[in-house]
Amino acid sequence: MMKESKIRLHLRFFGRVQGVGFRWTAVNASQMLDLTGWVENRSDGSVEMEVQGEEPDIRRLIDTLRRGRYIDIQKIDRFAMPLAEHEYGFRERGW
Repeated sequence: MMKESKIRLHLRFFGRVQGVGFRWTAVNASQMLDLTGWVENRSDGSVEMEVQGEEPDIRRLIDTLRRGRYIDIQKIDRFAMPLAEHEYGFRERGW
């Protein structure tokens, strides 16, 4: 049974978010924070992510990404989603 305090968000990051270690940082931070989901580069230069876990941990993930040395997030689109009950781990998708 899942904890009631978990949430799932679909995020789209805009700015300087490709070619700057964004996905690597997202995967490593998510694993340390026990978050699940995925991250993927989009052809328009943005990065898309679905992330699930405790809300404070998701905020920590976003803060970690904002502090990335070369990452410059200009905008984040956020949408709440239903929880994925049998998801394990956080991975990089796509190219």
